[in-house]
Amino acid sequence: MASELRVNTLKDAAGNNSIATSFVAGGSAKHWIAYNGSQVVTDSLNNSSITDVGSGNHRFGFTSNLSAAKAYTAGGVMAFDGDNSEYTYSIQPKNSADVTTSSLEVITIYINRSVEGIQDYGYNCSTSNGDLA
Repeated sequence: MASELRVNTLKDAAGNNSIATSFVAGGSAKHWIAYNGSQVVTDSLNNSSITDVGSGNHRFGFTSNLSAAKAYTAGGVMAFDGDNSEYTYSIQPKNSADVTTSSLEVITIYINRSVEGIQDYGYNCSTSNGDLA
């Protein structure tokens, strides 16, 4: 028989730091990853793998699936080891078909005053929000 746990507030062992359960269940990030240009993961949550699909194109596998394909957001920022003041960086899903319940494929893009393009960078991160299956 399945069981269910219902609470209004979560607290640490000392009774401090109450957290609204709606934030934990519905509003917090369900996946994140930080990695370098060699796809070495430096920090992650709910991430089982990273695959280099091509230049500036990476696929992340989720440890726990999200509840619906294309029903969550992905994005993030990254840094280059040069002067960041002249650049805008973004990580976006490659296309809607690449946003699935079990993985996400993204591309890294930069734009500056005169050049733009998709490339691999030294420092990258991505976050996904939504409901877990």
